[in-house]
Amino acid sequence: MQNLGYYNGKIGLIEEMMIPMNDRACYFGDGVYDATCCKNGVIYLLEEHIDRFFNSAGLMRINLGYTKAELADILNSLVKKVDADELFVYWQASRGTAKRNHIFPTGVPSNLYITITPAPLKGTDHRLKLITREDTRFLHCNVKTINLLPSVMAAQEAEEAGCDECVLHRGERVTECAHSNVSIIKNGILKTHPCDHYILPGIARAHLIKACKKLCIPVDETPFTMDELRDADEIIVTSSSKFFLCADELDGKPCGGKAPELTSALCKEIMDEFHSYVGA
Repeated sequence: MQNLGYYNGKIGLIEEMMIPMNDRACYFGDGVYDATCCKNGVIYLLEEHIDRFFNSAGLMRINLGYTKAELADILNSLVKKVDADELFVYWQASRGTAKRNHIFPTGVPSNLYITITPAPLKGTDHRLKLITREDTRFLHCNVKTINLLPSVMAAQEAEEAGCDECVLHRGERVTECAHSNVSIIKNGILKTHPCDHYILPGIARAHLIKACKKLCIPVDETPFTMDELRDADEIIVTSSSKFFLCADELDGKPCGGKAPELTSALCKEIMDEFHSYVGA
């Protein structure tokens, strides 16, 4: 298949799939999701992504109705059906299908929705152009919910400004990006926002920290400010689809580029881990 859509056991091309209008994802964004890349038929860090998915569902009190192993089996079987070597694997669960009502339905199974699309992996040498905007999201950012409208609007503003990503902040406190985590390097130390309700606990972020520890680079998991962002030696953006990218422009002004040896070493460590994992 050239791409794949899956909905509660039904499989087809994404453009031919249909879901019920009463799926609570349609009315309320009442669901959670996760996603990662796949190469050589190997879904990258699948166990970690499934763990986060189940944690998001638990925090939202969504009863999935299947085990982690069962979900892994479904995803691993589906990637084999798409005719491409590099894929983007996305899955979500809604609270189920029921008449519109803000109150949770009872006795209704969750709906599992999966898409698998060809997605060539991008290089890590691209330097990002960033903008900054006030973070107007609600205070459940640690849950990977499908309620993404504020992030959509921030990403659109970045696109219209000719930029790649939007860095969000609450007052002077930097949180994360529209669809990535953001960290900085200053004086040889990686500084990244702590995992709390202001940010998503990014898996790529966790592996950035792991790489730092392997390379004996100190890590400071405390909030940093807009002034620190502007003054950083490097600004690093991480996500499960883009791995590790550095910025050279922030709000139209040059930034970063002051610790190239350190970022090169980190990037190499992260990409070496990926290639080892997928057998490339």
